[in-house]
Amino acid sequence: MRFSLEDLAVLDAIARRGSFAAAAEELHRVPSSVTYAVKNLEQSLGFPVFVRQGRRALLTPAGETLLEEGRALLHQAQEVARRVERVAGGWESELCIAVTDLIPQPRLFPLIREFETVSAQTRLRLSTEVFGGVWDALLEGRADLGVGAPGDIPPTAGCAVQPLGEASFLFVVASRHPLASHPEPIPERVIRLHQAVAAADSSRHLPARTTRLLPGQQVLTVGDQSAKRAAILAGLGIGHLPSHMIQADLAAGRLVAKALEGNGVALHNLVVAWRSGHRGKALAWFRARLAEMGPELLAAGPP
Repeated sequence: MRFSLEDLAVLDAIARRGSFAAAAEELHRVPSSVTYAVKNLEQSLGFPVFVRQGRRALLTPAGETLLEEGRALLHQAQEVARRVERVAGGWESELCIAVTDLIPQPRLFPLIREFETVSAQTRLRLSTEVFGGVWDALLEGRADLGVGAPGDIPPTAGCAVQPLGEASFLFVVASRHPLASHPEPIPERVIRLHQAVAAADSSRHLPARTTRLLPGQQVLTVGDQSAKRAAILAGLGIGHLPSHMIQADLAAGRLVAKALEGNGVALHNLVVAWRSGHRGKALAWFRARLAEMGPELLAAGPP
């Protein structure tokens, strides 16, 4: 049993237009060539796909099944052709973006909707990374673009960067935590007595990092900043959280920011990073737009 995409296109045109003559007109072919194509298709399949009722051509049950499955193949072939055209024109077939957990992914959705109007044929793949995980994803080839890579890690050879913005971190506790009412600034010896919550570095090959944990302090390790916020809200520990992610919690009194002895607000520079050899148009588009809207991604408020 053999049939081609051209056979399926003829079958589809006849089914939609209702006759061989109308299908021939749509396909810019003479009616006899359409009739010949259907005859060869039926001989190859070993069963009829159409029955004629007057001037109308109706699908047989077998023909209906073939058309249903065949339309999926036609659509897939058209998608492949469009993607190949895009790649030939400099647009990547897929762009993998590693996003820091300091930026809730929904904040990127408006940018993605905008991109789809420019290049709907480039597939996007987003992943969430913690600490050095954005760099790790880039260096290991799991990502083409890193959004929010920590700027205090020197870019490794082969990577280029541009500034994204600055994230500030506040030391916070749940409103019912014992430290919520402790006089400020709180000394390190007191902090060490209470369990901290930390987000695990998602690096697979780069050395994992931790920040602001004290020797001998109990630590609850979670997956990312969102889980860390939830754990601190639940009273399971204390720690630093990005100020732009907790403004509503502070305003509602669910979290309390506390001053620490010898420490002010922690600031972290974040960058957009990519492998310098990457020249695709999708990457260039995201780099340009992120340069414009970077501060929006780190603004206070809900995702």
